[in-house]
Amino acid sequence: MNDPARKPDLDPVPTPPLVTGVMRIDTGFRTLASQFFDLFHRTQDGGGALAVYLHGEPVLDVWAGWATPVDRWQMDTVALSFSTGKGVASTVLHRLAERGVIEYDAPVAQYWPEFAAAGKEGITIRGLMSHRAGLHRVRGLVRGPLGLMDHAAVTAALAASAPDARSPRMPGYHAVTYGTLVAELATRATGTPFAELVRTEIAEPLGVPEFWFVVPPEERHRIAKSFPRITPFRLLPWETTSFALSRIPGLRGVADAGMPQGFDELVRNPAIHDVAMPGWNGVFNARALAKMYGALANSGSVEGIRFLRPETVAQMSEVQTTDRDYVLGIRMNWRLGYHSALVASRTQYGHAFGHYGLGGSGAFADTESGLALAFVTNRMGNALTPLTDLRMMRLGAQAQSIARRL
Repeated sequence: MNDPARKPDLDPVPTPPLVTGVMRIDTGFRTLASQFFDLFHRTQDGGGALAVYLHGEPVLDVWAGWATPVDRWQMDTVALSFSTGKGVASTVLHRLAERGVIEYDAPVAQYWPEFAAAGKEGITIRGLMSHRAGLHRVRGLVRGPLGLMDHAAVTAALAASAPDARSPRMPGYHAVTYGTLVAELATRATGTPFAELVRTEIAEPLGVPEFWFVVPPEERHRIAKSFPRITPFRLLPWETTSFALSRIPGLRGVADAGMPQGFDELVRNPAIHDVAMPGWNGVFNARALAKMYGALANSGSVEGIRFLRPETVAQMSEVQTTDRDYVLGIRMNWRLGYHSALVASRTQYGHAFGHYGLGGSGAFADTESGLALAFVTNRMGNALTPLTDLRMMRLGAQAQSIARRL
């Protein structure tokens, strides 16, 4: 294994021109860096960043491509990372649970009394965090797309809603609502706004500021421009696709959970950076995400920082349900806020967990190999749809292969 104190190799892999900042490419990870750089040769490829930790120490930190059609991706570029933020939001709850502020098996209503309405008094935090609260529906939850930015209206609507009849027997992915549920629970339990909790529970302990659901105005120039539009099938309007999917039994759950009215326009609205919507509006860089997951992959410690206790990591990474997810139609093996880390390999790693996001961003930790990887990008998916993207899964497979050889 590489000596963490060893000066990283900076020259063996050619990097794009006009880069500011010093990249890190430790011995053994050169092929992974090369694979990453190959993703971003043209302006239409957009840009991205990749960071890797191994046994709690950084081994790779690279970036490439374009943050906008005219601006190169730089060391300090950040990106809207969609559902990747669910992993960060979940980690806030685990930090609170470790100190006894919340208990996994306590009813959500113990901290949020209004939540008990419509037969939800028995839903526990454990059930919520494993997507078994039955509150996946966001389509029609509030009036108009801007309604999603009204946190009080969304939480009131969720508290009043009846759970899906399939819960808690089966999980159903809460694509948009999960973040709001977690944020309200955390705020009710602590009396502190969720964006502030992210700062005090994640950013400050790790010494990395770029964990943002509310982006400071002075930092917004760093956000990469996401493209193209998120319409699932590029040639069809969002509303047409959403309506059509909502009428197809096998796909209705996808529309209900992740396709609210006007969402394609909402994600392009700069005002989304004013409000914490942790299910989808997190803004990060790969370096920040990799450090957090680096701690999870290394029994709670990273770069000499004790972030969580080993027993907490063991609880948060334990599979809660292996049943098929009734929204996604597949087995996600939900942990407490994370899913199995999928890689483009015949070998899937049972100890790897994290959260991926729409468009290709994501991060994961593997407690067996000690590997943590994070990838962020502004290029949404492939040429046909933002929903199908193999870049992170291919990078993850290569990183896992390297980690097991070192």
